[in-house]
Amino acid sequence: MAVGAKDAVAALRRTRDELQAFVQNLSSEELGRPSGASEWTVAQVLSHLGSAAEIGHHTLTTGKADLGAAPVIWDRWNAMSPREQADGFMAADVRLVGAYEALDDEELDSKLIDVGFLPQPVHVVFLATMRLSEVGLHGWDINVSFDPHATVAGHIVPIVLEQLPLFAGFFAKPIGRSGLVAIETTDPARHYRLELGEDGASVTEGPAADVAARANLPAEAWLRLTAGRLAADHTPAGVRVEGDVSLDDLRRAFPGY
Repeated sequence: MAVGAKDAVAALRRTRDELQAFVQNLSSEELGRPSGASEWTVAQVLSHLGSAAEIGHHTLTTGKADLGAAPVIWDRWNAMSPREQADGFMAADVRLVGAYEALDDEELDSKLIDVGFLPQPVHVVFLATMRLSEVGLHGWDINVSFDPHATVAGHIVPIVLEQLPLFAGFFAKPIGRSGLVAIETTDPARHYRLELGEDGASVTEGPAADVAARANLPAEAWLRLTAGRLAADHTPAGVRVEGDVSLDDLRRAFPGY
């Protein structure tokens, strides 16, 4: 699947609309419920998404991140009440998605943005996919508080998979063993090579032969696994890991963020 900036922006709009439709009906008590993100309530997840939307809006519209401004923004959002955090998220995300939708075709294709923590500027499609991954996974953190069988929305998964090797490798941790694991996903069907090493792990796309282990699972579950969101009570039936690496080993390699 070749994902373009318009695809990513359209997915952002749909994700925003669906999450906001859910959030706007939550009571104060529900906003205070524990979320799927460790040590965060539902409202605190929304605060994180709202502050990130505010920071992201500045980054997108100016073309350069202001990382020095982030602590002040976080402090302001942390000081809000749960209801203010929820309402603030909805307003901030409207502005951010609107800024993406305001870009013309040339900007969508050629605009470069300096995000401040990568070695070179990125295109709009990369930045929008980063945001889609963030909202999709933290949206799951919210939804799973109300539905233990929640999954990441199907329209998000194929787009985020395009950038998954970079994201997964960045967050992977060493687990004291090495080896090559073949990852095969369904819905959509993808093949990945997970290389466990002394310093962490790397993920590349493509089939793998002569491997130490093999994992078969839905692509949605693979996405959550790499984000530390595939605990035993949130693992769908049919996930299989065979060979000298266990599912718990893979969970340790991706502790989450």
